[in-house]
Amino acid sequence: MTRTTEAIERRLRVSEGVEVSALLRSPERPRALYVLAHGAGAGMRHAFMEAMALRLQGRGVATLRYQFPYVERGTRKIDPEPLLLATVRAAVAMGRAEAGGVPLVAGGKSMGGRMTSRAAAAEPLAGVSGLAFLGFPLHPAGQPGVSRADHLAKVTVPMLFLQGTRDALADLALLRPVVERLDDRATLRVIEHADHMFHVLKKSGRTDEQVLDELADTVAAWSQERSARA
Repeated sequence: MTRTTEAIERRLRVSEGVEVSALLRSPERPRALYVLAHGAGAGMRHAFMEAMALRLQGRGVATLRYQFPYVERGTRKIDPEPLLLATVRAAVAMGRAEAGGVPLVAGGKSMGGRMTSRAAAAEPLAGVSGLAFLGFPLHPAGQPGVSRADHLAKVTVPMLFLQGTRDALADLALLRPVVERLDDRATLRVIEHADHMFHVLKKSGRTDEQVLDELADTVAAWSQERSARA
């Protein structure tokens, strides 16, 4: 893996005629690499994505962020699922090549995490030892349901769910039973007072920065567990 304190630009080939941008950020001695997909409404350079990459770098975890093709094109219309899944697989392949033998985990923010799990459910992602979700979008806002989680039963690697108690896209009363049915393959970390973007109200007594630190601490520790078991 290339060691640098700065993010390195990469070009990711998804398929014939489809290429997207990627960003690799690594500490000098990475202990894991996280292939980190963005959510539906913002790309890999969003402030949340950058903040997570920087924090994880400081905790020994490299990150490979990447764009989905619709974001690369500058449009808001989300790509068909087959193209999204192909992009996930291409990013994982790049991450595997960059990892240099350290444990590889994948996932991401909201839709990016769900597309990663959809890809893993369809066919195991080679080299990936676990999936980490930064706000799994269990259902649309105001439309509670669990059908978006049906595919998780087909995922064979451990999964980490980080969810805020105010997340409008994941009613915890619905998510907890989903995680419980996955048995020891799934871990749920509840972030008190956080919404889907992990913002917290001032009256909570916490700051967004503290929440980001908690997210990074949790992902780094969980990734270290993957390393210990590798």
